[in-house]
Amino acid sequence: MRIPFSELPGRHERHLQRRLASRLFPRPVEEPVNEVLLDAQRQDHEELIAFVADLRNAVGRAVNLEANAASEAVLGLKEDLERLYERSTGVAEDQTANRSALRRLIDVIVRSVRRSAGGDPLAQAEIDQAEAARALHFEQLEHPIVADLLAPDSLVEADELVPTLLSESEPALEAALQLFDGEQLARLCVDARVLLLTRDPDRQLAQAWERLARMESELGARPAGAPED
Repeated sequence: MRIPFSELPGRHERHLQRRLASRLFPRPVEEPVNEVLLDAQRQDHEELIAFVADLRNAVGRAVNLEANAASEAVLGLKEDLERLYERSTGVAEDQTANRSALRRLIDVIVRSVRRSAGGDPLAQAEIDQAEAARALHFEQLEHPIVADLLAPDSLVEADELVPTLLSESEPALEAALQLFDGEQLARLCVDARVLLLTRDPDRQLAQAWERLARMESELGARPAGAPED
């Protein structure tokens, strides 16, 4: 009996699905044999259990945080919650409720930091900038590929980055491209074109070619760098 894929997979199973019978990947998976799929699902389950444990620990710290806690403790907790939010977008199963809880906790901390800043306009402006950056980052994380690429132990090897980007949906690709600066994106575009010309000279992989066009369009829309002296 063939083991079915998960409806909401974690990063191991997700990357397995990307590589499944794909001519773009250097090490494609020709068939999702049960053992390979089960191993990916097992690893995803272990990561889910670890995430839930870390989440509970962080929530406990937040609940027990004293009103007069040192700013280092408050900001440290905020950073931990933000990292947990990032992890929540990459693990298996539906994490909508957990993400909502994390956002609420972070918002509480931000309000506390604002009160501590008082009427200092510079401090308030810095908070506004940090919050805008966080909102943008959380929006990008709606696409699991972003979490997959940002993971410290990302499963996407260097020679799999271009095939991975070419395999994503257009909205996911657009979010992922924001992780790269202009120089990095230019290199990715060149590598992607070389890959497609090599692996698909007859242009049978229409979607992959469309993704390349989107990457090159994004590159063209980026502001030119400053001229060299």
